Amino acid sequence: MKLRNLYHTKTIEFYAPDYSTELELPFVDSGISAGFPSPADDFLDINIDLNKHLIKNPSTTFYGKVKGNSMIDAGIHDGDLLIIDKSLEPRDNKIAICFVDGEFTVKRIKIEKEIIWLIAENKDYPPIKVTKDNDFIIWGIVINVIKYV
Repeated sequence: MKLRNLYHTKTIEFYAPDYSTELELPFVDSGISAGFPSPADDFLDINIDLNKHLIKNPSTTFYGKVKGNSMIDAGIHDGDLLIIDKSLEPRDNKIAICFVDGEFTVKRIKIEKEIIWLIAENKDYPPIKVTKDNDFIIWGIVINVIKYV
């Protein structure tokens, strides 16, 4: 899966997926034990292409590399790769990429009547109340996180 660099900000680097190639990887569909080890199959005959598995709407899907730690309690860490779908409707409690006053940020959205809150998943960051004075758009919804360790 190649990434084509699109745009850099202080908080997120955006990439477009390259669908011109396929990378099929071995896939264990019988489950992997998280308790006691189980005997593995000698042959893995099932393959999976992550582009086809993780991306439902190719024309509206982008990748974003996280910079910062405001979402660590949601399991999103500095350097993780987010899969973002711009075609999905923003809903209460979803994690979204938002554009606020000239900056991109990743936050959980909280929708209350006519007020939108951007909630960090780190107690060191206060909630952001979006008002009519803000230049604001919900740019896309995070659908998957690829961890970098």
